[in-house]
Amino acid sequence: MHEAARARRRQASMAPHKPRVLLLHGLWMHAPAMRWFATRLGSHGFGVRALGYYSVLEDTDRAVSRVADALHDAPGSHVVAHSLGGLMALEAARRLTTQDIGRVVCLGSPLAGSRAAGGVAERIPAGRRMLGQHLPLLLAGAGTLPAGLEVGMIAGCKPRGLGGVVARFDCEHDGTVALSETRIDGLADHIVLPASHSGLIFSDAAVAQSVAFLQAGRFRHGDDGRGAGIA
Repeated sequence: MHEAARARRRQASMAPHKPRVLLLHGLWMHAPAMRWFATRLGSHGFGVRALGYYSVLEDTDRAVSRVADALHDAPGSHVVAHSLGGLMALEAARRLTTQDIGRVVCLGSPLAGSRAAGGVAERIPAGRRMLGQHLPLLLAGAGTLPAGLEVGMIAGCKPRGLGGVVARFDCEHDGTVALSETRIDGLADHIVLPASHSGLIFSDAAVAQSVAFLQAGRFRHGDDGRGAGIA
């Protein structure tokens, strides 16, 4: 019995490890918001962890440090991050080596800065308090991408959400983030899906495109996977 157990442990230790993915949620959300996405990524053979942070109350530096620590403790992990989470991931990547982090997929992250955040802060009573300590990061965006990091952007184009009202968009948007805000220099790839901002984390197409980018560093253009899934 003991010998059989040891043999099973040896076999398990020699088995290839699943590629790891760290999931990060967006503003006004918590880690369970990414559970649907995590389950579907897991079905594609990834080992998935959803990391939570306080998207309003937590100091940005502290939250970014926890993301960086999680990646450092699991070297080579990929990241899939929604909205504000994408900005957090890129800030964390600046504190790491290229060996610490794999590829990054952003889901509707305002890499060029968020007009909706600016609109909430300026036009809604207590808007700045609602956005919390991460408001400066939302307004500034990512600036530039960390050197050597492969980053792909999945943007939505269904204009469902109050963000579009306060931002007063005059261009395509997903209800919260304008398409132009998802584009900055240095992206490895960019694709637009028929989903709203919150719908991106419940989109089968977004899962399929995330898998494609994590595996190959490119999205499947011409195959947007417009199948089932809430968008």
